[in-house]
Amino acid sequence: MVARARRGRLLPWWLIVVAMVAGCAGPPVRQTESRPPPVPREVVSVRDPEKIADAVWYAFSLVDRHYRFGGRNPDSGLDCSGMISHIYERMAGIRLPHNAARIAALTRPIPESALEAGDLVFFEIDGQRYAHMGLYAGGRRFVHAPSSRGKYIRIDRLDDEYWARRLSASHSLRPDRLLGYDTRLEPRP
Repeated sequence: MVARARRGRLLPWWLIVVAMVAGCAGPPVRQTESRPPPVPREVVSVRDPEKIADAVWYAFSLVDRHYRFGGRNPDSGLDCSGMISHIYERMAGIRLPHNAARIAALTRPIPESALEAGDLVFFEIDGQRYAHMGLYAGGRRFVHAPSSRGKYIRIDRLDDEYWARRLSASHSLRPDRLLGYDTRLEPRP
């Protein structure tokens, strides 16, 4: 009886040790990467140019709406990738992920010189190549949902010193664009 009682008391302690060791032995948690995975064989595209034009006009209509981290609804607020995914879901019927790096992975990289209204621009912030994004509106302007300066969706210029230094990639949802073009920009002086 004593052995059995002693064993009964040790069993919960032994289970706790095993559970702790097993918890530590799991696979390491991977941090989110700032670079997207390689471009997949199939990319998301919008074939109708009118839907891309509609996306640009709709983006203009969102100017002055509130920014909200994680936001995907213009009534309660949008963040940068939430704004892009909302616009293209509403205007073109395609659902994009709510993550700038994943959107970059699903769209076609293009050279900055080939940007057209409706294309996507990505910005490197704090060492993350796809930390922020916006919708190119033409004329070196883009619509985006920044988390600073008032926290409203607004229009800024790519040649503004702050954004020009951080522009890291440009992508397109147009199917006629080159797939796999390396859009990494050379550091600017």
